[in-house]
Amino acid sequence: MELAASGTERRTANERFDCLKDAFKCIQAGSCPGQSVADVAGVIFSGVRGLPGQDRESAPAGYYDSSMELTYISVTLVENIASSLTSHSLAPEVALYCVEILRVLFQDMDLMSQLVDHFQADDQIVSHLAAKSVSTCVNHHLHQTGTVSPVWEQKCLQAFHSSPPGAELEACLWSLTEVLKRLLKGAHQGEILVKLLAAFDCSLSALCSKFLPEERSEAAQRWMGCTSSRHWGTTFCLLLDLLEVLTASSLMCGAGVCLKSQRLTHLHSSALLTTISCSSQYFVKKRALLLLKRAVLQKAGEDWALGEMLFTGPKYEHFSSDMSTLSRSVLTAVAADWLQSVQVDSASFFGGTRHIRGDGGQKPDCVMLRAVSLLLLKSVELHIQTAAGAAGVDSATEVYGYLQSLWAFLKRHSIQLMEVTHLCCWVSLLFGEQDDDMMEAAKALLSIFLHHRLCSGLDESAVLETACASGCNPHCHFLLLLQSISFDHSILLDFLISTETCFLEYFVRYLKYLRADRQGFTAACGRISASDCPLSLQRSRSASCGGDMFALTCKAEPDQAESSSCVQPAGAGLRLVDYANSDESDPENMECQDELGTSGCDKSRFSGPPPSATQKQYESSGSTGLLSQHNSTVERRPEGSLLQVFQSEQTSCPNMAGQMTCDTSARAVLCLSELRDVVTRLQTKKLFPYNPSSLLQLLEQVLNRSQPSHLSHFNK
Repeated sequence: MELAASGTERRTANERFDCLKDAFKCIQAGSCPGQSVADVAGVIFSGVRGLPGQDRESAPAGYYDSSMELTYISVTLVENIASSLTSHSLAPEVALYCVEILRVLFQDMDLMSQLVDHFQADDQIVSHLAAKSVSTCVNHHLHQTGTVSPVWEQKCLQAFHSSPPGAELEACLWSLTEVLKRLLKGAHQGEILVKLLAAFDCSLSALCSKFLPEERSEAAQRWMGCTSSRHWGTTFCLLLDLLEVLTASSLMCGAGVCLKSQRLTHLHSSALLTTISCSSQYFVKKRALLLLKRAVLQKAGEDWALGEMLFTGPKYEHFSSDMSTLSRSVLTAVAADWLQSVQVDSASFFGGTRHIRGDGGQKPDCVMLRAVSLLLLKSVELHIQTAAGAAGVDSATEVYGYLQSLWAFLKRHSIQLMEVTHLCCWVSLLFGEQDDDMMEAAKALLSIFLHHRLCSGLDESAVLETACASGCNPHCHFLLLLQSISFDHSILLDFLISTETCFLEYFVRYLKYLRADRQGFTAACGRISASDCPLSLQRSRSASCGGDMFALTCKAEPDQAESSSCVQPAGAGLRLVDYANSDESDPENMECQDELGTSGCDKSRFSGPPPSATQKQYESSGSTGLLSQHNSTVERRPEGSLLQVFQSEQTSCPNMAGQMTCDTSARAVLCLSELRDVVTRLQTKKLFPYNPSSLLQLLEQVLNRSQPSHLSHFNK
């Protein structure tokens, strides 16, 4: 190999370019290059090594630039070869050629040492390309042998223990993050993942202790002293990326071994909150807040997992205590006026910041507002579920105190929310098109309301009045959701079968409460009709916050709402489940569990595009508003009975306000009835993705109690 390398040194730059270009084109085209393995490997090694440091000053003008371009191409070619081998996209003879190239480069020439040396290169392009190439090669080696490259491992361990913020540490953080992501998304998690994490467990814990000290005062002082560091913000964000991957890996491990490094986000949650308060760099604040939001929602990795990871099944041993630690950190910080120090900038766009039309102000960053809201709401929900003896008036007052702090924070930063007097409207106004976050918020608020109802000692009407004053009346939230979709049952159906939201769990819990509180539901219909809450929540890009906030529009005649105002959630026009191939699940799974971090609905989550014939069958049976005859599993009703209910409630109202109240109530009942009918038909045709028997039973009980007594004979 030394002879091949020395022969390569005598080649001109143009000859090396031609050799690399030919190898690149041939491998991309699926053929073997015309030159020998030794020649190609020699040119690649020479290009990766580049000019020695002492020769750079004396190199002729332009020669150094050519050398750097050769380095770029050589490093990229190594990555391309390793990636192609890992994906098994090469023909057998080409694959053998590439395997031999990698063997010569990494075993005979020790290319890995040359690549990791580029981690600390002054040229950021070289540093990043080297990190990409090393990550791909490490991943390929793991898949082939199940072992970690010792050169790469040692480089990262050294950087995590002793390197200051800068290019070398950033390249090591990025490289490890990329390797872990590929393992999590691939089929090789298990023992390989645990082995890799175990090798870095102590060093990662030490690194986090350096960047995220446990003492709040020390963390604040550290951030104050790091504002002058050019690299600190970038390095810290790369650490946050790694923390998210580690958190996602802990969820995937299930009940298996969970290392300390996989729990770092929860263990250092207090320091992360301090970072949000004290960092002078807004992008660092935002990135840390989003990490905590995903941790509390158990959605770490959702941006890059691409639906390939479903965190179901039992959790690791310390999961409950870790979630409790996170929630306590948040609530302790809020009690210490943490919200006062949270910065919310104007919404940013590619063209800078955009002004709100008419008032000259700027739009707040709704991503930050939503993240803060969900972080606090879910923390309160976790606190309720895990805190021992969390019953009594003191507990209820404490919980509602957190909500009041949140409302004050939101009103301070949002003009639209400041103008709303009925606080139950805030969920729809803030979360807009973010259906997944909106459902999480609604579910958390429902848990908070039920806790307050149990602990406050107030009668039912007083509980609901207090709930409206604090923005967590579940009846109002559900009615506003129905109004935002123009009472379209087909959109509720899409929510029920979607894997993207927790709507099923929320819906079941709400129906259980609605079953016992018809009067509260009717009262909420009156509040919604008479308050400043919109009777039609229309999407308005021109008057939205960052393009995704609702506009307030009141319509005196809700029946006249145009079809164009119907809010279609993302993907609502697509059918999300292959009904023809879906198996039924245990009906008991519909009784969603309320324990921390568990959901009995996980088995109902399926995805995959249905065949066109199934889609047409679904649309023909479920997309119309007309009621068809029920099958044998549901008792038959005379045709038009629901219309009579609708008309009866309208004519029983003595004035316009009462008519609007009854109209809202009747439309809600009609929507639920249509939902029951279409779910029943799909279940009969075995097109529903899970067994909805318990859900249908709940809907039947709710609808029976929702109808006037003089029409109850229709259910017999």
